[in-house]
Amino acid sequence: MIGKLTGTLSEKNPPEVMVDCGGVGYEVQVPMSTFYNLPALGERVSLLTHFVVREDAQILYGFGTAQERAAFRELIKISGVGPRTALSVLSGMGVADLAQAITLQEPGRLTKVPGIGGKTAQRLLLELKGKLGADMGAPLGAHSGAQSDILQALLALGYNDKEAASALKALPVDVGVSDGIKLALKALAR
Repeated sequence: MIGKLTGTLSEKNPPEVMVDCGGVGYEVQVPMSTFYNLPALGERVSLLTHFVVREDAQILYGFGTAQERAAFRELIKISGVGPRTALSVLSGMGVADLAQAITLQEPGRLTKVPGIGGKTAQRLLLELKGKLGADMGAPLGAHSGAQSDILQALLALGYNDKEAASALKALPVDVGVSDGIKLALKALAR
């Protein structure tokens, strides 16, 4: 089993990248959330991986974070959800968004992902309840009190995880909720 690749990023063709590890190039399928955070070509990269062996192919999937890989592994355990669909889900929404949709039981957020219909969304919510919940969004959910409320407000306004997290980092630690939301929106408007 290949669990991690560290090497030089030699090609980027979404959703596939090639990582050169000591002269051997590994083709790796990555979700867009990982793809957008990759370094430039020729730079060093490290990806956590999941190796899938099928009758007709051997495919390596790569992830920038342990949460992404764990979410992928939970998704592919569900009947009718293969690696390609799981990759699509993680490309269409971040792990924190997915965890929040599951916790709040919101099928509408899942049906926005290409390839996910109403029945599949309901099955995902049912199967992942308790397995993939608020704890999967820990990197963003690790904020306390006011920052957590500010984060939830930014997500509710339609900002993605990355935008909301970067806006939170710019805020003073002791900021109140209403002032924090105003400051975060000003920072995001730039």
